[in-house]
Amino acid sequence: MLKNKHAIVTGGGTGIGLAIAQAFAAQGAQVTITGRRLDKLQAAASDNIHPLQMDVMDEASITEGVAQAVEARGPIQICVPNAGIAEGASLMKTDLDFWRRMMSTNLDGAFLTIREAFKSMSTTDWGRVIAVSSIAGVKGLKGAPCYSATKHGLIGLIRSLAADFAAKPYTFNALCPAYVDTDIVTYNVDRIMERTGLSADAAHQTMVGLNPHGRLITPQEVAESALWLCGENSGSINGQAIQIAGGEV
Repeated sequence: MLKNKHAIVTGGGTGIGLAIAQAFAAQGAQVTITGRRLDKLQAAASDNIHPLQMDVMDEASITEGVAQAVEARGPIQICVPNAGIAEGASLMKTDLDFWRRMMSTNLDGAFLTIREAFKSMSTTDWGRVIAVSSIAGVKGLKGAPCYSATKHGLIGLIRSLAADFAAKPYTFNALCPAYVDTDIVTYNVDRIMERTGLSADAAHQTMVGLNPHGRLITPQEVAESALWLCGENSGSINGQAIQIAGGEV
């Protein structure tokens, strides 16, 4: 389905990003995966998946990295800004450094990735921008005002771009998963254990219980949604925040 298409996935070495990259590659796309940890990227590489060290907190790194990917594999036609930080902190425990670090990664990094990728995408006759937001982008997540603000902002960016280019052959959508079975959940389980004294199993069940259907979402479920947005009849799906959240309303 995606033969001869070039995709770029930030944060593509693990978790949701890697699952999306693998789904695209299985459909014939050439996929550039980016991240700060080259060892993770290289471990994920294959014939169709190409590692590129890039820091989404650094504008020059994004500009140079995307240009390098375009030079190597042609115009980017699928852009997936996925790299992000998922950490909670209450209002009074959110200092400006924490706020700026998360904004820089989750929102600035997505904006810059889309901007640079669109330079080449706009020279083609088809393109998809699929931002990985969160259920926190459509509802306020208790105990995580900064994270929720970044994910709300990302959806606003996507909706505005969808309106700007509605008459063009490019679509802009956001995926909004609830709790996904990735390293981020493992990290948060550890934090719950430290904060509450719960066992590992009890802390894990606390995370599972936050999804209405009583289980963690798989990265592959999110990847299949990204693949659907690249399908033959996806051109009228534009400006949407698509919840993959087990019945969250």
